[in-house]
Amino acid sequence: MNFFNRHFPCHFTLMAVTALVLGLAGCASNGADSASARPVLYPNATLSRVGDAQGRMEVNACMARAQASGLSPTQNTNEVGRRAGEGAATAGVASVVGALITGRGSEGVLRAGAAGAAVGGSAGAVSGAFHNDRPNGVYRSFVQRCLGEKGFDVIGWN
Repeated sequence: MNFFNRHFPCHFTLMAVTALVLGLAGCASNGADSASARPVLYPNATLSRVGDAQGRMEVNACMARAQASGLSPTQNTNEVGRRAGEGAATAGVASVVGALITGRGSEGVLRAGAAGAAVGGSAGAVSGAFHNDRPNGVYRSFVQRCLGEKGFDVIGWN
């Protein structure tokens, strides 16, 4: 038993990896290209007249109106599942081929394939999590138009 396995049990390692992945996924879900972005208002005459607090309330009202109309800030994709499946299939086949080339017996080939599929599926799921938070363009257009009708000028999303 090596130093790492002796001092860090498997369940601890799994929890640490899970926490790291969730932390990185949280970092990936911020910014202008994320579905959680909010409109940025240009300081035009309307915003200057009503003030920042009222501007934020109007943004919230338009976002709520868009959602009440059936729109979601995110595009509903199945990126996590799709990438997990791709990763599992690719790594599983590669592991089986590698085991066949090195001359392992049938049990070794099955173990290699299962291990490769597990690793590939996990890697694919993590990759999909980073690509699943896509903004919905129709939702954003709705919010921008709503704010425009109230006299606000949206210059971007942040």
